[in-house]
Amino acid sequence: KDKKEFVEEVAGRIRSLDYIKIDEIPEIELYMDQVIKFMDDHFASLKRYEGDKMITKAMINNYTKNKLLPSPEKKKYGKDHMLLLIFIYYFKNVLSIKDINSILTPLTESFFGKDDEEISLGDIYDEVFEVCKSATTDISRSVLKAFNRSKESFEDEEDEKKENYLKNFAFIASLCFDVHVKKTIVESMIDRGMLDFNDDANKGSRKDKR
Repeated sequence: KDKKEFVEEVAGRIRSLDYIKIDEIPEIELYMDQVIKFMDDHFASLKRYEGDKMITKAMINNYTKNKLLPSPEKKKYGKDHMLLLIFIYYFKNVLSIKDINSILTPLTESFFGKDDEEISLGDIYDEVFEVCKSATTDISRSVLKAFNRSKESFEDEEDEKKENYLKNFAFIASLCFDVHVKKTIVESMIDRGMLDFNDDANKGSRKDKR
């Protein structure tokens, strides 16, 4: 019963997850310390431990060094920098720096700092997170389904503690497998050039596949 309540609580948290809205990001440019404070304040609810830092100076410098993030102007970071940092925050727990670079480079080259274009980086950010937000109900249902399936496993185990452990292990393995499958899909999209604006590159990738 306690485990079921825990899983339902987690599923409820998934459904209630929200993202940082555009109007929450300061219009003024921020110095490094201000960027770190902003990210810490807005992602506080996602911290695993109280002392965790959501982002550090070293991380930001590393993102810039690896060309995930354009260099700041006179040590100040604008709104588009903040939007990219939020994307990086979500990607970095799943993907390698190299893969994140592959995903973000076309976005940065075409939309960073170009608010006068028909579509801005802010417009893309809003649209993407609306898509993500709409998926939270399906994700929470998927978690509950995995839990219910694991609950029915190892019923022949006579030792109650071992049975409990094995059910929990099956549940964790199921969740990790789900992440693995989705990560593999993302990596395949990157490897096949599906995030490249160049049509010739995409055609070549499809030809190689055939």
